[in-house]
Amino acid sequence: MTALSRFPRFFVTSPSPCPYLPGRQERKIFTELSGLHAGELNDALGRIGFRRSQSVAYRPSCAGCTACVSVRVVADEFQPNATQRKLLRRHSDLEITACKPWATEEQFALLHRYLSARHPGGGMATMDENDYADMVEQSPVSSYVIEYREPSVNGERGRLVGACITDQQADGLSMIYSFFLADDESRPGLGNFIIMEHILRSQAAGLPYVYLGYWVKGSERMAYKTRYRPMEALGPNGWTLLEDEDMAIAMPVPANAAAFA
Repeated sequence: MTALSRFPRFFVTSPSPCPYLPGRQERKIFTELSGLHAGELNDALGRIGFRRSQSVAYRPSCAGCTACVSVRVVADEFQPNATQRKLLRRHSDLEITACKPWATEEQFALLHRYLSARHPGGGMATMDENDYADMVEQSPVSSYVIEYREPSVNGERGRLVGACITDQQADGLSMIYSFFLADDESRPGLGNFIIMEHILRSQAAGLPYVYLGYWVKGSERMAYKTRYRPMEALGPNGWTLLEDEDMAIAMPVPANAAAFA
């Protein structure tokens, strides 16, 4: 392993408005993933709470705020509840393929429709096809685009209803970004189904975890991540099981909260 891989250089972004908690600002620490050992570095950083975006690994480093918590599902111990089992049956007809990380027009059209339905004013809403291609293809690690399609008819591939950019790490699958039909009543709950399919995929591959990124205590947008139990959260003492009382405790106000007003 090169010296750069063993001792990567880290940088910090300038503060910017937090997309999850009003009145707060976010800041990230990041490093480049490159070279022959990018996968090993990504694995190591993933275990301490970093996430990948293209060829960069990052994690929050916000002054006075620790609301963003890295979470991962313990795949082998996951048992779907009645609602989740119903959802698995409902979408059991989907044809699922792990594709090479190559962007397609069909994927981009689905992404655009998803963003219009779920995040019309978000930072990704202005993405064009080149931006999407960079998002998918600029990966220095083992990555896939997992596609979810309706059944084929007369040899023709079925409609693409969901997709997820997924990294395979040494100890699990990391869901980088998923998108799906969010405005079609005939296919409800696709986002939840994609997460559960990743858990089942990890079980089949003998991988212990599914990394879901950051759970943000106090953000309704992130509350869905805690439905998949048992779940571990990364804290000062390492990865520990996330308990109900952890979610019930009110989020602490930063000591310098006035600075975020």
